[in-house]
Amino acid sequence: MRKIAIIGAGESGAQLALGLQRDGFAVTLLSDRSAAQIRTGKVMSSQCMFPTALDAEAQMGTALTGFYESGSVPGITSIRLRVDADEPIEWEAPLDGPARSIDQRIKSALWIETFVAAGGDFRIEKVTPRMLEELAHDYELVIVSTGKGEIGQIFPRDKAKSPFDRPQRVLALNYVTPDGGAAAGSSAAGTGGGGDAIRMSMVPGVGEFFTFPGLTVSGPCRMMVFEGVVGGPMDRWTDVGTPEEQLERSLGILREHFPHEAENFSGAELTDDGATLLGRITPTVRSAVGELGNGKLVFGLGDAVVLNDPLTGQGSNNATLAAKYYLDAIVRRGRQPFDRSWMERTFDEFWRGWGQWAVEWTNDLLKPRRDHQKTLLSEAADHPALAASIVSGFDDPRTSYPWWFDSAAAADFMQARKEEDTSVFDVRDFRSALGQYATGVTVVTTVAADGRKVGLTANSFTSVSMEPPLVLWCPSKRAPSLGDFEDATHFAINILASDQHVLSRQFATPATDKFAGAETTEGIAGVPLLNGAVATFQCRTVSRHDAGDHVIYVGEVESYKHDGGAPLVFHAGKYHATASHPDF
Repeated sequence: MRKIAIIGAGESGAQLALGLQRDGFAVTLLSDRSAAQIRTGKVMSSQCMFPTALDAEAQMGTALTGFYESGSVPGITSIRLRVDADEPIEWEAPLDGPARSIDQRIKSALWIETFVAAGGDFRIEKVTPRMLEELAHDYELVIVSTGKGEIGQIFPRDKAKSPFDRPQRVLALNYVTPDGGAAAGSSAAGTGGGGDAIRMSMVPGVGEFFTFPGLTVSGPCRMMVFEGVVGGPMDRWTDVGTPEEQLERSLGILREHFPHEAENFSGAELTDDGATLLGRITPTVRSAVGELGNGKLVFGLGDAVVLNDPLTGQGSNNATLAAKYYLDAIVRRGRQPFDRSWMERTFDEFWRGWGQWAVEWTNDLLKPRRDHQKTLLSEAADHPALAASIVSGFDDPRTSYPWWFDSAAAADFMQARKEEDTSVFDVRDFRSALGQYATGVTVVTTVAADGRKVGLTANSFTSVSMEPPLVLWCPSKRAPSLGDFEDATHFAINILASDQHVLSRQFATPATDKFAGAETTEGIAGVPLLNGAVATFQCRTVSRHDAGDHVIYVGEVESYKHDGGAPLVFHAGKYHATASHPDF
């Protein structure tokens, strides 16, 4: 049984410990506080978990389903955005699935208690660098999931991934009683309702205020989050001495800068003595590998290596997704050593598959809006499909690329979403219905005229004919790489294995080099073939057919191989693994 030590029992550390424990690892979890101390201490964050992260929780077995099923945690079903500018903008759009917010004090305490109840080794220790050296000597892998104190400095700052050297916002957080936060059915943001929405208000040059419902240690609550531009009109917290003074200052800022919200919190009261938090965060990405004085290595996780400003609510989501990536990588490692190359590769998988997109998107929102972004936000008020696409970025930041960052891509994207609003069906609902048909997942590859490797993820693949051997796939006419496939004589269909979900996401997201970290061999006409695929078909393009907003590519198979194994499956917007039917 492999021995692993995890320092930090927060969102990432506690979930990873539980996941590893469930998979049969001998885990020691260390925290500087007991479960009881965490539950009765100060709030730690303004966490809001979006559907993708909630799904990762479920896969790790850490989801707090009892709270969800009891109805004590409200489902957050939409995001309402208001921008106060020369021409105010206001609209609301649904999330693809409900988000949930449970006070991290509840979650961490419960995860620790669950870990201990299952026989886990939990220790209350304030871990120092010297203690890390001892742990690294006794355990096969030591993971640091907290950036607090001296041990946070073990991981050097990655300057290339950290554009800021100082905080961009001054932060204030309050948990208040739900009656002080526009419960469902009351007026909010001037349009009615709002109890099940994240309400986000932006004032250029001043900052942001957002609020949403959740569950805290005393019961239902509403979270008030202030993000003030450093040195601006909302940077007014340094003289606050008590929680009551912080709430009073908060209400004054609402009246001055967010008057449409002030009435909603006129009766606000703090939920408990620990219901406030102040701070300033410098968004930072660090090297995931730390070297100790004795030459031993430790592996960084969560906030220890990726620290985001809370503006987009990605902190807890990043931590959960990172825990899932690390869990999968540790389980796949088998009996092989957890060496530096494995640590670097594991973090790189998380970074390429998720982290970089969340970080870049959040960092961009900390900057003033560019002209094309102002247009996107303004046009969304009249085009629900565009508004829904902007909102989707909170759940999965990868969906915001490249159109949020590039003006030309933004214009094309806006036109496509406007066309959706005039479609025969609700496109999102129609896509959801089509998603009930489970498929495999492929990466289709080719080589561009200039020698570049080209690839994209597709599940629109099927066999057509046995004699001659024909297959087809259907790329979107808006796919950036469509021109490269049109110019190429050959393409390859790589059917992904169940452990290649990272590659699926990687090739589905715009990037300068989608093949970074992917192992390939060269096939017919120089087409790259992905190693590890359960089957690969090398094809010559024989025809193309116009099909609405897609193109049907028919290829004749010139060579194929199938090594077998479990394929990756996609159903209802989620990845799945195959399993034998219980009736057979």
